[in-house]
Amino acid sequence: MNPLAQQLNETLQLENSNVYAMLSNLGKAIYFPKEGILSQSAEAKTKATKFNATIGIATEGGQPMHLKVIQDTLSSYNPKDIYEYAPPAGKPELRAAWRAKMIKENPALEAKGFGNPVVTNALTHGLSIVADLFADEGDAVVIPDKNWENYELTFGVRRGANIVEYPLYNAQTRFNSEGLRDALLAQKDKGKAIVVLNFPNNPTGYTPDAAEGEEIVAAIRDAAEAGVNIVAVTDDAYFGLFFEDSLHESLFSQLADLHPRVLAVKVDGATKEEYVWGFRVGFITYASSSAATLAALEQKTLGIIRATISSGPHPSQTFVLHALTSPDFDAQKAEKYEIMKSRANRVKELLDSGRYGDTLPYYPFNSGYFMCLKLTGVEAEAVRIHLLNEYGIGTIALGKTDLRVAFSCIEEQYLEELYDTIYKAVNEVSAK
Repeated sequence: MNPLAQQLNETLQLENSNVYAMLSNLGKAIYFPKEGILSQSAEAKTKATKFNATIGIATEGGQPMHLKVIQDTLSSYNPKDIYEYAPPAGKPELRAAWRAKMIKENPALEAKGFGNPVVTNALTHGLSIVADLFADEGDAVVIPDKNWENYELTFGVRRGANIVEYPLYNAQTRFNSEGLRDALLAQKDKGKAIVVLNFPNNPTGYTPDAAEGEEIVAAIRDAAEAGVNIVAVTDDAYFGLFFEDSLHESLFSQLADLHPRVLAVKVDGATKEEYVWGFRVGFITYASSSAATLAALEQKTLGIIRATISSGPHPSQTFVLHALTSPDFDAQKAEKYEIMKSRANRVKELLDSGRYGDTLPYYPFNSGYFMCLKLTGVEAEAVRIHLLNEYGIGTIALGKTDLRVAFSCIEEQYLEELYDTIYKAVNEVSAK
């Protein structure tokens, strides 16, 4: 094993042996080179005052070489902020701005120990880093039965982990904390589990309330006290889009110092929060009271980044940083939030109006981009195909009963027509 990796492992073993035990074989072996091209280039950047012939970019006239046809469309930005490689951890200014934003939106974090966010190539990349660092073949990844299908690819197919599902809702159509607890305690013999908490949930648009949040935290604590090392991942892709009386802070805050056997990891990003899906700017953040633990985990994270994408795109990081530091940012974001909230409320108003009888029952939703119909007496895939072929309407069928509808991309004035047509389609498919 490389001495740098061994040194990081020894630090983790000394600071928190449980966190070391959570690492995958790859997680134990990975490290960020201290004497490679990037480190030597960084040193030269501060000391090479005459010529800097270290890193693979081209320069001209004292700035990064570029094509006018590209720069003409980006004239608001200095070439050094878009053409050069971004550091593997991301632009330092962006990392600091995102950390400040996290504390502002999650005040409970102020008193917690957590690291500086590392920039990822959006949410999926952040989750894949978690998978690489912590998931070995056969490890349990605990998720609800209503989940984003990419978890299977990221943790199951790529890393060979075992996907363990529990029902998202209990009999009272509230979050099934008992199901979560049972799924975690079932891993006692293995001694390890990765749990992914995705709120607002994709596909249902559900976020627990404060009482449910306490139950979730208690379930994770119970499993930790039973001897299970838990990597607790909050997938906060749709963070901030809370439209009703639900949790308005990430559970990362409550998990940050929960138990020595719990490592809280926050995966989030500008992707959906700031409506910049194609920018591919995300973040991964670790919680610990130990600065040495945080530093070791960051170095291993940078090793994964260096070995896969090397670093994230610089232009989009600059664009996001510009937005976060703009005096108009909060007002513009609030404006978009109200639009999204109004759409969600209109959907609920339509479904609760009685106009569809009992034909369009739905899972509870209160946040995010989506809601999910729970169809009965007809298969969701048949309805999806019928809507697409007969009415030119696209929806997502999940399993036999669930039909996901993204109200996020439908203007409010068209929602009535959309759900009226879904109602019509269900009846037509039922009559066949």
